[in-house]
Amino acid sequence: MKKYIFFFLVSIFITNNLNSQAVEFEQYKLDNGLTVILHKDNSAPVINTTLMFHVGAKNEENDKTGFAHFFEHLLGKETKNMKSGEWYKILSSNGGNGNAATSVDLTFYYATMPSNSLQLGLWRYSEIMLHPIIDQEGIDIQREAVKEEKRIRDNQPYSRFYEALKSNLFKEHTYKNPLIGVPEHLDNAVLQDFIDFRNNFYMPSNAVFVVAGDIEIETTKNLISKYFSAVPAAEKNDIVVIKEEPIVKEIRAVEYDPNIQIPALVIGYRTPSMKSREARVLDLISTYLSDGPSSKLYKRMVDNNKTALQVSASNIGHEDYSMYYILSLPLGETSLEQLSIEIDEEIIKIQQNLISENDYEKLQNKFENQFVNSNSSASGIGVSLAQYHTLYGDANLINSEIEIYRSISRDEIRDVAKKYLNTNQRLFLEYLPENEKK
Repeated sequence: MKKYIFFFLVSIFITNNLNSQAVEFEQYKLDNGLTVILHKDNSAPVINTTLMFHVGAKNEENDKTGFAHFFEHLLGKETKNMKSGEWYKILSSNGGNGNAATSVDLTFYYATMPSNSLQLGLWRYSEIMLHPIIDQEGIDIQREAVKEEKRIRDNQPYSRFYEALKSNLFKEHTYKNPLIGVPEHLDNAVLQDFIDFRNNFYMPSNAVFVVAGDIEIETTKNLISKYFSAVPAAEKNDIVVIKEEPIVKEIRAVEYDPNIQIPALVIGYRTPSMKSREARVLDLISTYLSDGPSSKLYKRMVDNNKTALQVSASNIGHEDYSMYYILSLPLGETSLEQLSIEIDEEIIKIQQNLISENDYEKLQNKFENQFVNSNSSASGIGVSLAQYHTLYGDANLINSEIEIYRSISRDEIRDVAKKYLNTNQRLFLEYLPENEKK
């Protein structure tokens, strides 16, 4: 009885927190097609600026991979009015910090800084759109930088399993290609290839710019008009979603990693778009199975049976299709097949029975707590608004997505597990040390 009272009180607390933390924002478009989103919060003298383009690794040709990630580097380094490597020095000297990132679906640049540096942030991101430098010298420099980044990534233990998941779960869709690209593709590309890629995807109509934090709306609008209105308009290209045939037979694969000593089992499934309700259900399932020491797989395999050193599950959300995986490291002489048996038995339990009310309440509380935390800073709000607009076409999901999670029932959890987490729909990946290669 005490547990239910506790969960009830926690739910009341989080609900009140959520209601008091609704993110208000204003969204509009400039004449050149750039979407602008402004969120005002004067509680602290801090702002976030985020520039996001709807382009990622999936937009590349199969023989020209790595361009989206390459442009994250290229556009982030040098412009007509700023030398390479200067931006982060300028940002740091003004008390700010920032970075850039590329995924299969998008590329973005973001910075958090004192609010009195607003014009600095606007100037910086307008420079990316107005005055990029795409020349042979810059391309040659960034080629080497990207190669070095790939070498660093490849030398990290278990770093290659994500690419192994993609290459085995997708046969037609460009999600199958490596996110960072094939080095030879960048080596073989000529200057015009880079110019064409920039012209195809980095126009205002394929971008969103967000300012969140200690701002005055009308002043910020005027400044954005000053800095961004001169960016030339261009029609964005229609993107055709590449369809995959359903997986109807288990895929068996082996990947070798020279940087590991302990093998791993990776079980993967191709799942629906992150925009779907079912993807949110799979988020709940992954949390239920392996989020923390109290989760089902961890308690069974790590704590009780001591067959695994570690186990984790995640639904990796992508715009067209997602990927659900469970990764486990065996303890001692435990075989990968034994790990698979234990994982399968826990999945079958979800498929055949409703999870308990107690576990259901725990899940809801975890997600509501994560939701509150993600909207607790200007940087979190800025990036979230940009992502919700870019990938979902609805920035207000920053306020309403939690209602989708709240509305998911225990029956849906069972039914989605039945629909997607079956042995004939999965990848069984043996992720082995290089020295085990025969």
